[in-house]
Amino acid sequence: MNLPNQLTVSRFVLTGAFFGIIFSRFPGYETTAFLVFGVAALTDFLDGRIARQRGLVTHFGILMDPLADKILTCTAFIAFVERGLVPAWMVVIIVARELAITGLRLLAASRQVVLAAERYGKHKTVSQIVAIMAILLTLSYPHWGDLAQNLLGAELYGRPWTQWLARISTWTAALLTLWSGSVYLWRNRRLYLDDL
Repeated sequence: MNLPNQLTVSRFVLTGAFFGIIFSRFPGYETTAFLVFGVAALTDFLDGRIARQRGLVTHFGILMDPLADKILTCTAFIAFVERGLVPAWMVVIIVARELAITGLRLLAASRQVVLAAERYGKHKTVSQIVAIMAILLTLSYPHWGDLAQNLLGAELYGRPWTQWLARISTWTAALLTLWSGSVYLWRNRRLYLDDL
């Protein structure tokens, strides 16, 4: 198994570790969850880049890399709903979009059509990762917030800057997810409208 595929597989392992950590209660679990998710997100950035630069693109990587991304982000958002950190309707939009696009790609594959990732989809993934990191930052902030506040400045409107960052980034992720999914389904509508 080449390095990019090892990084992809490690993202599945890190997702499981993250899920266990976010529901644990050991001291500093919030910061640990932030760090584990950050490493998992880094593998998402590295595996595709290394595969393209070194000519190591494989069928396994083409299939499993986006699947690992979806499992990582959906796991985090579903965990946040359970913890009361994100409204359920936002997560429904995110998970429904991922399932719909995966279904569309499977339909396309059954017809020997390859649907490439689009620019909006890549922006969507980045926005989701930023939102998740911002929420995890807000969770872990009380453990090291005094140091961060001294380095980065005062609170915004009496609330920690992390809460504003989390709120803005979560709304951005939800809206961009809805938009990117709608555009992708519309542009590839011939695949499913032909069967109606």
